[in-house]
Amino acid sequence: MHLPSWQTLEYHQIKEELGRYAVSYAGRSLIAELAPMTELTAIQRAIEETAEAKELLMKGSSVPIPSLEGIEWVMSLLGTGYLFNEQDFTSVGVFLNSCGQLRKYMASKGTAPRIGAYASSLAELKALKAEIDRCIRFGIIDDQASKGLEKVRKRLRVTKERLLKKIDSVMSRHRSILQENLYSQRGGRYVIPVKREYHKQVKGAVLDQSTSGQTVYVEPEEVAALQGELEMLTAEEAREEGIILSMLTGLIEREQDALRLNIEITGVYDFIFAKGKYAAAIGAEAVSFNNRGEMRLCGARHPMLAGMVPIHVEFGRGYRSLVITGPNTGGKTVVLKTVGLLVLMAQSGLLIPADQESELPVFSNVMSVIGDGQSLTQSLSTFSAQMKAIEEMLRAAGPNVLLLIDELAAGTDPGEGIALSIAILEELSHKGAHMIVTTHFNELKAFASAAPQFQNARMEFDPVTLRPLYKLTIGVAGHSYALQIAEKLGIDAKVIARSHQIMGGPHCEQPGGQEMELWQASDETGESKESEHRETAETAEREQPLAEEETKEHPLRPHSFEIGDAVYVSPLGRTGIVYEKQNARGMVGVMVQKHKMQINHKRLKPHLSKDELYPDNYDLDIVLESKENRKKRNLMRRKHVEGLMIIKEKERKD
Repeated sequence: MHLPSWQTLEYHQIKEELGRYAVSYAGRSLIAELAPMTELTAIQRAIEETAEAKELLMKGSSVPIPSLEGIEWVMSLLGTGYLFNEQDFTSVGVFLNSCGQLRKYMASKGTAPRIGAYASSLAELKALKAEIDRCIRFGIIDDQASKGLEKVRKRLRVTKERLLKKIDSVMSRHRSILQENLYSQRGGRYVIPVKREYHKQVKGAVLDQSTSGQTVYVEPEEVAALQGELEMLTAEEAREEGIILSMLTGLIEREQDALRLNIEITGVYDFIFAKGKYAAAIGAEAVSFNNRGEMRLCGARHPMLAGMVPIHVEFGRGYRSLVITGPNTGGKTVVLKTVGLLVLMAQSGLLIPADQESELPVFSNVMSVIGDGQSLTQSLSTFSAQMKAIEEMLRAAGPNVLLLIDELAAGTDPGEGIALSIAILEELSHKGAHMIVTTHFNELKAFASAAPQFQNARMEFDPVTLRPLYKLTIGVAGHSYALQIAEKLGIDAKVIARSHQIMGGPHCEQPGGQEMELWQASDETGESKESEHRETAETAEREQPLAEEETKEHPLRPHSFEIGDAVYVSPLGRTGIVYEKQNARGMVGVMVQKHKMQINHKRLKPHLSKDELYPDNYDLDIVLESKENRKKRNLMRRKHVEGLMIIKEKERKD
């Protein structure tokens, strides 16, 4: 699988969200390792397990998943010679008790046979659990853990009582010279607080003094012997406790394989139920898979976009790829991200926010180029970054690969971008890849309508309110509505009107459903630098038969082409602008896509007159000459410049 595409499609964010529903380190570890699978049987099993977990949770069941608190520490120290303490054994005891509860719970749930099977492998470890319960109570070693411990603790209690009584007696006798009537401990030995000027009146050893020096802490001579006895008994208690802890440590060491298995199974349950909780939270359903390469996503929603309008995406029957068109902010990119992310989720064994009748193929790889991908550190432009990713796609493309491409070749010259886009799509389709491509190029709409294995689709848009409807319709191409949107967003009415004029009319549409686009760039003076007419391939295909039909009905009459007229060039299937009138040999100078050529007048058909295209007194040099040549010509008109010349482009004759 293509890891950079996971990042683009935000697969990692789904895993992060999923991790919030896990309660154990083992479950979170499995979520961290989660990745899309490519084997149909494994995917179906994982989906079914998640569906069972969701069903149990929806019934209000409270699943006793052990938290594994403290267990990771214990397991990491097994075999190192470490002597575990009371807290460690408490954690193990709690874990074993939870394993027993989980085993009983799953045994009682006959409606979840797949996930219930794991519980039968949980080891009960009754002997270990019984020993821990016998020896450790409320986080400390119980007196009954051993006879020796019971005996020494009884002696400790007696000795301590005698010592405290002796201290009370001493304090009672010296109450007048004490700083306060309280005893304390220094270095584990009992002392009394004596005023500094009277400390010599108390027989004993000075063990400490206060910060101010006004209080001296004295160990009375009368209790010193009892304190020595108490220390010896405390040491004996520690030895007895060490024997018990060593015995329990040995039991855990012997059962470590069974403990690891229990932890692994607990992690699996935590992982599965985390997927079930997440599915319930986003309203996800189990979808089916097929090995026929057919996708049918019904009512699909992006899991991180609340309130998203559900989409319907379908391919695999009659066509493998979709070309989606529509206005900016219309939801084209959201469709790509939704489809890509849901495929990754479903192949990871997750339920997805889509209708149950949805069906997906199994993809061996999902690759996406979404966003501009511009990198300043790598000195890559938008176009360069996209082409670098496309190169990877061309190498990886195959029958089981899903490719998601946003605005193919949009960051370069439109003419070259269209040609490159079609060539790329043809090659990817030849390799059998499944594709969803978004574009604003009209030529790609025509390509999709004519090319095998391709189908048009559009994002619906309300032409009245100019609001996107975020609804995907397959089988029809869309429009960009750029001028309408710009007008609504406050662009000056003069600019909008001029845009319509440049495009050839207020409605930007010619008779017969033909559509014409005009590219222009502005020079430093604000004038138009160049203008070129082009039509979509689909329009050209429609127009040529229409022209032939009209010729049959009406005899062909000679036409006088004027400089500035837009003409249809039959051999090229494109429109151009007349820059030179017909000569004696019947050749007319036509500029097509910035290239000037001589074409026989019989191969030209009138398209639009210059009066329809340009306002009165319009300087056609702006259209027909380059900015550099116009500057040179203006300079020549003013004065003679040595060596200044205008080199004309070599004309192609057709």
